[in-house]
Amino acid sequence: MSNPVTDGIDQVKAWIVKRHPDREDIAGDLDLIQNRIIDSLSFVEFVFLLEQVSGRSIDMDTLEVDSIRTLDAIEQHFFAARVS
Repeated sequence: MSNPVTDGIDQVKAWIVKRHPDREDIAGDLDLIQNRIIDSLSFVEFVFLLEQVSGRSIDMDTLEVDSIRTLDAIEQHFFAARVS
């Protein structure tokens, strides 16, 4: 049986790795913004991906950057609540 948390975060990680072929993996605590993994050019596309994968609408006016700063934070804010 698939796990929505693992599936979701794996899709996010795959999206990132596809755009950064120099990386084989992304550590859960790596700051994606500070390390320019997610930059201003890819930010909106990244948020759109999170909406698609999590099934949740994201309001750009109220989005807290810390909730998407690391894969661990993304997992906690966008996928953990979906597990029942």
